[in-house]
Amino acid sequence: MTDAQRMKYLKIALVVLGIFFIFGIYIMMMWVWPSGWGWTPRQPEYEQMIMGLYATLGVFLIRAAKNPMENLSLIWFTIWSSIVHGAIMLVQALVDETERTNLLGDVPALFLVAAVLWYLMPKRHSH
Repeated sequence: MTDAQRMKYLKIALVVLGIFFIFGIYIMMMWVWPSGWGWTPRQPEYEQMIMGLYATLGVFLIRAAKNPMENLSLIWFTIWSSIVHGAIMLVQALVDETERTNLLGDVPALFLVAAVLWYLMPKRHSH
């Protein structure tokens, strides 16, 4: 895939992920699959914090889609913070058997976000 193609799909991915971060995490956590996207016991303060952080990131990812090359730090932050967040949750879900459903929900979703963005980053700007 050429850098031009990557850029085209990166812009699309940033908008799609931005929208998902703004609305999708809340929908998944509250209605669609709470056991795969939330943690037990339910903690409304934690849920509000996570949804607020990801909604804010989502807004900035959508803005970054206009010119990804001027927003590489934000995109790399999204990649690396997704890897770190996913790795921490992976360990927590393996240690705490009540959280194993997350191994099929938000844990792989975070690694997927990182992988898609990493793949779509122009190769001459990879870290």
